[in-house]
Amino acid sequence: MPASQRLELNQSQSLVMTPQLQQAIKLLQLSHLELADYVNHELEQNPLLERDDGSQFDGEEARGAGDAGEPSAASESVAGQEPDEPPALPDSLHQSQSETLPHGDDAPLDTDYENVFNHDGPSEHHFAAEDNSGATAPNRDSTMGDWQKTPAASSADHEFSLENRLSDSKTLKQHLLDQLQIAGRGPADQLIGSHIIDMLDEAGYVAGDLEALAGLLGCEADRIHQTLALLQEFDPTGVCARDLPECLALQLKEQDRFDPAMACLVGNLDLLAARELTALRKQCGVDEEDFAEMLAELKALDPKPGLSFEAGASEPLVPDILMWARPDGNWALELNPETLPRVLVNETYFAEVSAKTRDKRDRGYLQEQYQSANWLIKSLHQRATTILKVASEIVRQQDAFFRKGVHHLKPLTLKNIATEIEMHESTVSRVTANKYIVSPRGTFELRYFFTAAIAGLNGEAHSAESVRQRIKLLIDSEAPKKILSDDSIVEILRGDGVDIARRTVAKYREAMRIPSSVQRRKEKRAAL
Repeated sequence: MPASQRLELNQSQSLVMTPQLQQAIKLLQLSHLELADYVNHELEQNPLLERDDGSQFDGEEARGAGDAGEPSAASESVAGQEPDEPPALPDSLHQSQSETLPHGDDAPLDTDYENVFNHDGPSEHHFAAEDNSGATAPNRDSTMGDWQKTPAASSADHEFSLENRLSDSKTLKQHLLDQLQIAGRGPADQLIGSHIIDMLDEAGYVAGDLEALAGLLGCEADRIHQTLALLQEFDPTGVCARDLPECLALQLKEQDRFDPAMACLVGNLDLLAARELTALRKQCGVDEEDFAEMLAELKALDPKPGLSFEAGASEPLVPDILMWARPDGNWALELNPETLPRVLVNETYFAEVSAKTRDKRDRGYLQEQYQSANWLIKSLHQRATTILKVASEIVRQQDAFFRKGVHHLKPLTLKNIATEIEMHESTVSRVTANKYIVSPRGTFELRYFFTAAIAGLNGEAHSAESVRQRIKLLIDSEAPKKILSDDSIVEILRGDGVDIARRTVAKYREAMRIPSSVQRRKEKRAAL
């Protein structure tokens, strides 16, 4: 058959990862701190983007750029009330509407899933209550999302703010470097000492290889160890040790209590950890009274002397979702306005510059920046909407946990949430990464609520996390003379309807760093 050419028309579907779609997916998995850095970068690069400081609203209610100028997702879905009509804006927040954006057929997120709220579906943020006697509702306005505009802080408020009054504590390394400078050693020892100090971990131990340091600096190993001995004389006592026995020995030497018996005790910490007290006392060659005094002295030492120096001021965890109980017993959810970046597209500036621009390349640049700014705002809005939608479904699924505690945590997977809210499982995975919710039960990462299922004898599955907490509760409440073995725990759990194997109990116990029944029996006998 002779070869020939012909044209054929085939129809197929494919997902094209445009830069805008990649941007929207990237924003989903960012934490609020990473998102703030990303938005700051965009503000620096795009001349059409502006930070919303609230001045554009002329005293009206301020709204976050996470909403992209649309009514707050929280105020629509959680409270079950329609928010007031937003004021007309002179500066293009309306550009977040899909019909005003280029390529209107391409949504920033999940092109094959509808990524907006369906107020008639299971993703409503208004949940029926059965019993909420244990939860209290904060004193808030019943309409969610009504964020009051906060006036800019004055210079006096900034000067006397809490952040500016934090003490500037000295770090461990700076404390040791100050002592090294006044030790009266030469430049070579100063250099070696500074390198050793840089090798310390937070607890004050030398974490690096001293032999490798000698090769790096081109000096003898004896010179390194001499300088290390000098550093070990510094305050706090026990710092610059290479292991725990050396750290304890340095402190005992400083107290003039490092005799042969104490040296034997410090050299056999493994026996002490195993609670082999009788064998350890015989090795030390002391009677029971002296041995008890030695143990008391050892307990008084600091095994991690470096932790007395703070690395820096601790920063509180800022949740992404706020949750509280309403007076009618239902749960209310709201995005934390502090984590929502607020940006605008300056339509006025774009119109003025476009009218005066004649160069084709400059006009192309302006149009590109204009489209990029609008896509960013729409992506921020859909990110906020998706986070709230996923969090609301998690709360609906785990309602018993929030009302009754961890023992009522249900098995839950990403697929369960994705099916209910009609999104892709990968989208739910990105949304739940590095996102936190504050609730009457405490603050939790969204991924905390996804746990594996353990089969029940009555056909009802149990959450692996709730079973772990049940094991911990049983061990914490056991009597010193009646220590529970793993087999005993299995029998108790099976009596409660949990079908679990002994090796699973041992795995959960070891993951929680709970010693075996033999080790616990020795520890509790020693405590008595």
